[in-house]
Amino acid sequence: MKIFTHQRHPGPEDERYPLPQLVAYGTQHILTMYGGVIAPPLIVGGAAGLSPGEMAMLVTAGLFVSGLATLLQTLGIGPVGSRLPIVQGVSFASVSTMVSISNTGGLQSVYGAIIVAGVIGLALSSVFAHLVRLFPAVVTGTIITVIGLSLLPVALRWAMGNNPKDPAYGSMGNVGFAGLTLLIILVISRVFQGAISRLSILIGLVLGTLAAALAGRADFSGVGDAKLVALPPILPVGGPTFQAGAIVAMTIVILVIMTETTADILAIGEIVGTDVDAKRVAAGLRADMASTTVAPLFGTFPCSAFAQNVGLVALTGIKSRFVVAAGGVVLVLLGLVPVIGAVVAAIPYPVLGGAAVVLFGSVAASGIRTLARVDFHDNLNMVIVGVALAVGIIPIAAPTFWDAFPEWLGTIMHSGISATAVVAIVLNLLFNELTLGNKHGASVFAAAEHAGDSLGERLDDDIRD
Repeated sequence: MKIFTHQRHPGPEDERYPLPQLVAYGTQHILTMYGGVIAPPLIVGGAAGLSPGEMAMLVTAGLFVSGLATLLQTLGIGPVGSRLPIVQGVSFASVSTMVSISNTGGLQSVYGAIIVAGVIGLALSSVFAHLVRLFPAVVTGTIITVIGLSLLPVALRWAMGNNPKDPAYGSMGNVGFAGLTLLIILVISRVFQGAISRLSILIGLVLGTLAAALAGRADFSGVGDAKLVALPPILPVGGPTFQAGAIVAMTIVILVIMTETTADILAIGEIVGTDVDAKRVAAGLRADMASTTVAPLFGTFPCSAFAQNVGLVALTGIKSRFVVAAGGVVLVLLGLVPVIGAVVAAIPYPVLGGAAVVLFGSVAASGIRTLARVDFHDNLNMVIVGVALAVGIIPIAAPTFWDAFPEWLGTIMHSGISATAVVAIVLNLLFNELTLGNKHGASVFAAAEHAGDSLGERLDDDIRD
């Protein structure tokens, strides 16, 4: 195994382009992930009941920190940063947990939990290659599926108008704008190919907002009050607070984020055709966790590698980390322009809801795709997935289920993602890691599965006959 240091030999990722190409290719990366990086601040800010001005602050802070995180990941400082073409941005994986924490302790508790969990993740970066075995596909696939399912109710509330006290909440007008936005996204995704198709979410938001503005259903009055250029404020909602339950829940999320980032680092190494060993993975995780730890100081949330940009590298064949670093500069500049955050915060909730149906549904579908790689024959993986999914859905189906339990436990279990992670990890250890006493084919679930397979085979035979 080759030892990775910051003095390694140049690889394909070190190719340099003229400045105009750097800017063009880097901006393409940002357009690909822009919708994903602004969505978490909008979701968490909406759940926390923030004003449009505060929501704008969250958006610009997210862009600013995402840019800094991308620069740290691509350019590196000593043992921090993978020096690969990886875009870092505010993570979707933490959204449902942050919403749950904010409902009980406010944003200050969210920020406190992120800081502690980020420090824990930073400390674990060097040894995480040995811990990642706790997160096989049966665990991560289940967790990602629940992330999407947990967020879908948010999309539907947005589509109805987000505020139940509003007389227009749930009106045909609100649902109509959501449906129009969804239709635009679907048409663009079906008719166009390549870059335009990948920008379908962003285009749908723009066109949906224009339609709402023409109908007098969009309020951009706050845009005029926003500053043209300003640094994100430090600790905009005050000092963080620290609650044990919130920290445990966020630490579980951080471990999931580290798993996803590890997978993205390995994937980009294969795509680029460069050496990626355990030390390089650890360097990438340090950049990820350092960015996450600092993010609350600017009023934003955990960062992670964006998988869609890994796909863009494969699609375009542009492997230079300096291209992605140029995209990071673009993100930083966008984060210094509060008026952009004000425009984003002015997007009507029904329009956001229409886009969120696709966005959040795709997260759940991504989890299902991961589960498709899992072997369900002659084992208890079906039980792991079934029970973990059921526990993860409890906060959606029965929001008061955990109210009578101790507060620290309720904080963990009220988040579908952390509840699913706890159950999936424990059951995977008991059923797959501890093999003592396991008997081949002894599971009634495995037997039922084989019965289903046999039925399918008989039906196939009947059809052929």
